[in-house]
Amino acid sequence: LCSMEETPPPDTVKLISAEGKEFIVERREALVSKTVKSMLEGPGTFAETERAEVRFPEISTPILEKIVAYFRYKVTYDNSVTPFPEFTIEPEMALELLMAANFLECQCKASSFP
Repeated sequence: LCSMEETPPPDTVKLISAEGKEFIVERREALVSKTVKSMLEGPGTFAETERAEVRFPEISTPILEKIVAYFRYKVTYDNSVTPFPEFTIEPEMALELLMAANFLECQCKASSFP
């Protein structure tokens, strides 16, 4: 992972949790979120655009870790014509994850969940 002052490698984005944990993800994975996409590609010059990093002061590390896993899952299986594994969500994190997904404007197919 990059230090706080480093810019992530090209075609990647740094997502930072409330506790400061950094997740380096492929840009195409991060763009699963409409909110992140707006921050990175929207009009104007935002710090997120220049540094390719987005801070989430309201999203805890375990929740952001699960969101990153979902971004990868969605990119991997979204257009799959073959059966794909279930994306599991632990019941104890479901509410917080739902609120974060709502904020991030993450869309999922109904078939992604049981």
